[in-house]
Amino acid sequence: MVYAILDGENAIKVWREYHGLYQQETAQKAGISVPYLSQLETNKRKDSLEVLTAIAKTLRVSLENIVSPQA
Repeated sequence: MVYAILDGENAIKVWREYHGLYQQETAQKAGISVPYLSQLETNKRKDSLEVLTAIAKTLRVSLENIVSPQA
C-alpha cells in the first residue's frame, strides 16, 4: 500500500481498495457522487478541504494520508 502511493498511485483509491470499499459505497458515505470520486481518483479534479476531510473520515485515515504530496 505504501509503495503504491509512493509509486504515484492515487492515495484515495489505494486506501479505498485497502479497506475493501467500492466507489459507490465510499462516495455515498462521503456525500459526493461516484463520478466526482472517480475524477478525484484519476487526478482529473482537485477538491476542497471539506470534501477531502469527508473522504478521509469515510476511509478512517488522517487527511494527510490522502492528500497528494504534490498538493
